[in-house]
Amino acid sequence: MTRRELMRLAVALPAGAAFHRFRALAAPYRNQVKITAVKAMQLTFGANNCLIKVETDAGLTGIGEAGSSGPMARARIRTMERHLIGQDPLAIERHFHNLSTLMHTYMAHIPTVSGIDMALWDLAGKITDLPLWTLLGGRFRETVPMYSHGIGVNLLDRASCRDWAQRIKAAPEGFTAFKINIDPVAGVPSGRYAFPLDSTQLRKVARGYANAREAVGEEIDIACHCHGEFDTPSAIAIAKAIEPMNPLFLEDALNVPYSEGWLALKRSTRIPILTGEKLEMVAGFRGFLDHQAADIIHPDLAFAGGITGTRKIVDYAQLTRTPVALHNVGTLVLTYASAHFAASIHNFYRSESALGHPGGRVEGMAAANPPVVRNGLLQIPTGAGLGVELNIDFVRRHLAPGEEFWG
Repeated sequence: MTRRELMRLAVALPAGAAFHRFRALAAPYRNQVKITAVKAMQLTFGANNCLIKVETDAGLTGIGEAGSSGPMARARIRTMERHLIGQDPLAIERHFHNLSTLMHTYMAHIPTVSGIDMALWDLAGKITDLPLWTLLGGRFRETVPMYSHGIGVNLLDRASCRDWAQRIKAAPEGFTAFKINIDPVAGVPSGRYAFPLDSTQLRKVARGYANAREAVGEEIDIACHCHGEFDTPSAIAIAKAIEPMNPLFLEDALNVPYSEGWLALKRSTRIPILTGEKLEMVAGFRGFLDHQAADIIHPDLAFAGGITGTRKIVDYAQLTRTPVALHNVGTLVLTYASAHFAASIHNFYRSESALGHPGGRVEGMAAANPPVVRNGLLQIPTGAGLGVELNIDFVRRHLAPGEEFWG
C-alpha cells in the first residue's frame, strides 16, 4: 500500500472511531436531558470570537467559544436550531455531522459549529460529572506547554528588546517561548497581502530578530509570526534572513490554503514551518499533511471544527507523526478547552495563550478555578466538562457594544 493510499483509507475510516470511550461513559445518561436553547454573546476581547451557551431542560448548560462574532453566530444558529432543540445533547457525533454538512441554503459555518460542538462537550462533562479530558480518552500529560507573544517590543530598538527580555524573565508565568510579529519590522500592513519584500526590508527583518535573540539569550525560544501576507519568494527570503538566530518556528508566511508555494518554502529552510489557525476540518489540513509541507499544524478549536472536528484532524496528522500546536488568542473558555484537548492527544506540541497579557482579561473571567501557569506550563483545569466558572459581573462589564447578556 502506498502512502497516498493509506491517507485515503484513513479519511474513509468511521468518523467516530476516536470517541468509543465517550460513548461508553455517556451511555447511562442518554436521552435524559433535552436541548432547549442555543445562545451567543460577544465580549470586548477574545479576537472577535463569541461565547456559545447550550441550555437544557435539566438546568445544566454548556459553554463553548466560536470563531465568529456575536451577530454572525446568532444568524447562523437560527439555521441550525432545528437540528438541536429538543435533542439529546450527548448525541455529539450526530449533531456534528448534521451541523457541519449543511448544504442548503448556506454552506455550514464551521466557526459557529465549532463553538456549539465545544459547548456540547462541556455539557457532556457536566451531565456525566467528568472532565473533558476523561471523556476524550484520558491524559497523556499533567500540564500543557504554552507559548506567548512579544508584546510591547520594538525589534529594531536594541534597548526595547533588552527591556522586554527583562519583563518576560521576571513574569510569574515563566514562559520560555514567544512569537513576535514580523509586520512592524518589515513595514507591511498586518494580515494584508504585501508587496514583495526588498533588500532593505529583509535586512531590517534579519536585524530585528537578531536583536531579540541577543536580548533573550539562548534559554528563551522566539518564533517569527506572520499572518499570511507574503508571496513565496518573500517567505523564502524571510526564512533565510532569520535562520541564523534559530527560530522556534516560522508561522503563516504564505496565504492560508495549501499550495505548492508551501512545499517550496518547507524545502528551502531548516526552520520548522507552522500553519493552520484559520483552516477548517480535515480537508483544510490534508494538503499540508499529504505533501509534508508543514512541520507543525496549528488548528484553533474555535475555527477548525470544535473538539470533534479537531480530533479528526489530529488523528489524520498522527499518521505522519506530525506535531499539533493549538492556536488560541481567545477567552478563558477557549483556553480551558485547549488545555483539556492538549492533555488528551499524543502528538501535541504547544498551545498558544493570552494568559499573562497586560490587563489580565482572560484570567479575570474566572469566578473560581483560575488558570495557573508556572514555568510556561498550564495546569489542566479541574471540574466537570471544561471546568470553567465564569465571573458573571466581569463578563457583563466586558460585553461588546450592542451585545446583551446571552442575547
